Amino acid sequence: MKFASTRGQAPAASFSDALLTGLAPDGGLYVPQQWPDLGSLRGESLPQLGAALIGAVAGEDPLAVQLPAICADAFDFPAPLKPLGSSGKLSVLELFHGPTAAFKDFGARFLAASLARIPRRDQRPLRILVATSGDTGGAVAAAFHRRPGMEVVVLFPKGLVSPTQQQQLTCWGDNVTSLAVRGSFDDCQRLVKEAFVDEALRRRAQMSSANSINLGRLLPQAVYYAASSLAIHKATGGKASYIIPSGNLGNAAACVWARLVGLPIDRIVLAHNANLTVPEYLATGVLKPRPSIPTLASAMDVGNPSNLERLIHLFPGSKLAAEVSAESVSDEAIRARIREDAASLGEIWCPHTATAAEVHSRMPAAERAAHNWVLVATAHPAKFREIIEPLVGLVPVPDNLRRLYELPSHFDEIGPTLDELRHATGG
Repeated sequence: MKFASTRGQAPAASFSDALLTGLAPDGGLYVPQQWPDLGSLRGESLPQLGAALIGAVAGEDPLAVQLPAICADAFDFPAPLKPLGSSGKLSVLELFHGPTAAFKDFGARFLAASLARIPRRDQRPLRILVATSGDTGGAVAAAFHRRPGMEVVVLFPKGLVSPTQQQQLTCWGDNVTSLAVRGSFDDCQRLVKEAFVDEALRRRAQMSSANSINLGRLLPQAVYYAASSLAIHKATGGKASYIIPSGNLGNAAACVWARLVGLPIDRIVLAHNANLTVPEYLATGVLKPRPSIPTLASAMDVGNPSNLERLIHLFPGSKLAAEVSAESVSDEAIRARIREDAASLGEIWCPHTATAAEVHSRMPAAERAAHNWVLVATAHPAKFREIIEPLVGLVPVPDNLRRLYELPSHFDEIGPTLDELRHATGG
């Protein structure tokens, strides 16, 4: 199996090379040249399903034989599917039981376990660059912390992540450099892309990315869609429909890919905050990236989502609007949904999960009853205590987060320029 760039101007890459390089030389994102048929996929655990699903995509790559061990390392925590209410038509997929209490732990841990096993002829350090609007940086830092021969550079927008999130981005030290960028998430993402083609930075280290532009971040996320959709199909005989909090669209693309290879998935609805690039594109067919708008759901504050390129490559023109739909949710509605569902369901949502819950609540009753809906819970509410506790009271903090909160914080501040990134990283 080979992987092509979405921009069509780079040579096809092997699975291992796509993971190592992250971004194609022409600036595009890697996508499979062929899609396996996994309609008969079965498995009782995330590691089993992960080895089968990702193995089918990896094909004859030398890393394929190590996928059972990689998946066992990466997926050593659960992704439970929990029924909500009494209708039998609604559940929540909890993706926050990993080390940093966010869905990004799945992809980050898989990528780290994979890169640690890929033989490299290049003796320079492997530098992992990651732009983050909240959860990605903490998950990547945790996954790569103290791994020999690897450096991590985390770029986050200064003042635009919650204090709790910032602590998780900056508490590592050792081989992790955390940089607060005076700008937006889109500035951070732009700096990462510029760094990949900068000669000065490339001389210092071999570069790779741990954002969802990297194939090794996105494919593992398809695994929990495989597991949950198969569980729903087994229980009901029907397909699962997902409402996904969407920012950079990696999580959404993973669900689309899972459906494409034959998993029992029906509707895919993208829940957005006030950043409307994707809802407007689906409605008009005109792509208008714009500066991101700060919201309560800060990890979704993306004005130019990278993985939209993958989705448009797969479904060009007006075809994407037939594959996914999108709704936007205001900060006021997020607050109201957190209050209401805490009272009526006994569930406390993070602001991102609340966007999905709000989109479901707006659906006509007939539409809610016609599908097996799954709310994708992307982060533990304790990561957003500053927002949630004034609304519903004290939020319990799980042990994995409590340990991170007790560590000292280390970070430097830079402007949103490549020169300052070079200086901060010794490039």
